[in-house]
Amino acid sequence: MVKINEAYLRSGLFGLQDGIVSTTGVVAGISAGIEDKTVIVMAAFVAVMVEASSMAAGQYTSEQAAHQLAAEPHQDNLVVGAFIMFASYFLAGMVPVIPTIILTQPLARYVSIGGAFVALFVVGYVKGKLVNHSAMRSATELLVIGGMATVIGLVVGSIFKV
Repeated sequence: MVKINEAYLRSGLFGLQDGIVSTTGVVAGISAGIEDKTVIVMAAFVAVMVEASSMAAGQYTSEQAAHQLAAEPHQDNLVVGAFIMFASYFLAGMVPVIPTIILTQPLARYVSIGGAFVALFVVGYVKGKLVNHSAMRSATELLVIGGMATVIGLVVGSIFKV
């Protein structure tokens, strides 16, 4: 059996979940308030790039602090962890962006949200399998937690329509 580096697993799962949730919240919220596809796609890409970069920087500095405090040396590489965070966030962020590029509103919004919910469920399921816990429970928890953030984005976008 392959041993998974805990820090890398944490980076990847955090990046996947946050990339899906944050970007879906942005896409759903903006598309609920405006129909202009160009604005929605631009805002989503800006959000994905800024957030992925920010998350990678945060991953690097927080793990660096953990390394500095540790009594024993860590086995993970700070740059690799930051790259995993960036890549997983960016790829997961594309889940709600791609339907927005391909489809017209409001269908794109519904497909983005549906795709995000499926992706959250799958990420939760895989996480459960990787850590030897109930895969269905893990999948359901991630779906519910991530779903709440999407609903918040929809509500805010609907309130502040332009």
